[in-house]
Amino acid sequence: MKKTALVIMAAGIGSRFGGGIKQLEPVGPCGEIIMDYAIYDAIEAGFDKIVFIIRKDLEKDFKEIIGNRIEKLIPVSYAYQEKDDLPEGYALPADRTKPWGTGQAVLAAKKVIDVPFAVINADDYYGKEAFVKVHDFLVNHEQKGDSYQFCMAGFILGNTLSENGGVTRGICQVSDDGYLMDVTETGGIERTPEGKVVCQRDGKTVEVSENCHVSMNMWGFTPEILLELEDGFREFLDGIRPGEELKKEYLLPDVVGNLLKKKRAQVAVLETRDKWFGVTYKEDKQSVVDSFKKLTDAGVYPAGLFEK
Repeated sequence: MKKTALVIMAAGIGSRFGGGIKQLEPVGPCGEIIMDYAIYDAIEAGFDKIVFIIRKDLEKDFKEIIGNRIEKLIPVSYAYQEKDDLPEGYALPADRTKPWGTGQAVLAAKKVIDVPFAVINADDYYGKEAFVKVHDFLVNHEQKGDSYQFCMAGFILGNTLSENGGVTRGICQVSDDGYLMDVTETGGIERTPEGKVVCQRDGKTVEVSENCHVSMNMWGFTPEILLELEDGFREFLDGIRPGEELKKEYLLPDVVGNLLKKKRAQVAVLETRDKWFGVTYKEDKQSVVDSFKKLTDAGVYPAGLFEK
């Protein structure tokens, strides 16, 4: 059976969470953090290795809180996303304060990934179903012609909303046979007091179906994506216009979307009905704590995830 890795993007500081390192906030009944549950589900699904993408300044705290524990259960590698990690010939804009987005994050792990891998955010709870489906795809997929064979977990938009403010999701167009046609990063998605789901598009508030598929940045890739990310990063940097250099981000959905337009990739959308939750806002934390308690009480997870 093919080996597989789970890549966890954990380099970001949660600005909307009041500047704290939201990925390391305890939320489980025995002090577990959200990543603990993702890793537990990934190991159960059959993943063979964990790759943490972090910043160097987080390394000591990160290893103390989670890394050293997980190394006892499954092989672990680290990659480091830094804002000045740019291709040769490119300079960091003087006032740039943050890294360059999810595309650069995965590219940072190029030296430690040589097997099919899943990518997730560190601060999202995805549920068990998605890990099983993505793992099974990575193990069983076969090359079809010249196209890369990738996948993504397709969440239902209505299952991914926060009660405390707007969220950003990759809204997907999916073909009748279950393949991704396009993904559009869309911000300001929230449920109105009347129960409608709306988003912000071109400065306007637009209603959107809560039953559409969205990307939660849970992708399944083969290692070839790393070469595409490397080439695409240069093109991205070359395309930055004056005034964009401080905030423009190199995003995975955009990279995948470009490959789709060029017909260089097929992306199977693996539908999951699990309910997402995460700490997008500081006010989300209590509902996440309550949700993990309910899952534990229901026997979905043991109390003390990795305790023997």
